[in-house]
Amino acid sequence: MMERHKVPPHPENFAIWYTYVAGRNPELTAAIEEILRSRQNFTAEVNERLYERFAVFGQDRAELREVGLRVEEAVGRVLDFLGQANEDAAGYGAALESFSGRLIGDADPGHLVEAVSTILAETKTMVEMNLQLEQRLENSAGEIARLRNHLDDLKHEASTDALTQLANRKLFDQTLKQAAVEADDSGRPLGLLMIDIDLFKQFNDTYGHPLGDQILKLVARTLSETLGAGDTAARYGGEEFAVVLPGRSLEEAVAVAEELRTQVAGRRVTNRRTGQVLGQVTVSAGAATYAKGESLGSFVQRADDALYLAKSRGRNRVMSQSDLPPGAAPAATE
Repeated sequence: MMERHKVPPHPENFAIWYTYVAGRNPELTAAIEEILRSRQNFTAEVNERLYERFAVFGQDRAELREVGLRVEEAVGRVLDFLGQANEDAAGYGAALESFSGRLIGDADPGHLVEAVSTILAETKTMVEMNLQLEQRLENSAGEIARLRNHLDDLKHEASTDALTQLANRKLFDQTLKQAAVEADDSGRPLGLLMIDIDLFKQFNDTYGHPLGDQILKLVARTLSETLGAGDTAARYGGEEFAVVLPGRSLEEAVAVAEELRTQVAGRRVTNRRTGQVLGQVTVSAGAATYAKGESLGSFVQRADDALYLAKSRGRNRVMSQSDLPPGAAPAATE
């Protein structure tokens, strides 16, 4: 199948297609079959997106499972401690009850002294047990807190692009899906931007990948500094970014894209080692708004079509779904 669809036999591509043929991942199967139905070519970018989306998180899942098991073990120890404490408390209660009976039924001073000595010894033992329990619970609480922080770190790493520190493709998909559900329920608008760095390959070929990484970080930093608290910026793949804009109409999404485009264009790329100014970075953007009940694939595709229209019109500009040919954007539904 890989040969038939001209997919290079790299290990990453082989892992994806092996999983597809084996039918082990329904989401991957749906993604590849959608590409096949649309007669898209399996370009290097498409293959990279498939791998980033469906293969690179196996190690993260394993680590998450390991931490989860350690949390379960720690909680189990706490429950054991509490069970032992209940038994100790029950024994102490029985001793107190016996002491109370002896006080009522026996007036012999010698017997009373003996009973008091016994209950004092029981009380001392109970205090020591409580102190031990307190120390064990404190240690367990500290361990659970450390594991929780580790778990938070792993979750962050699993949903964050390592280079740009933006959301990765996996988190973008989850965020867009949730935003669409909320838009369907509330009737509020939902905007989407697809953004691509202009002539990125030319920068890479001319100055090398380290500069390319610097450009990606610059654009990512601009996105983080410009967007609102409820917006989500993600590295969609390669030099392409996506922005989910809950509550934003098409006009508002276009305005956000224009602000981002202007901010990026106002910055200059310099060689950090020599201080040489290497030029201006620009981006093109496509904006779309969600139509109630539509598939997320068509929503993203519409924003992507607007993006490539912007690039075909000369780059460093923003186009929206309203600029697409008739039929490219769905009719709005109530």
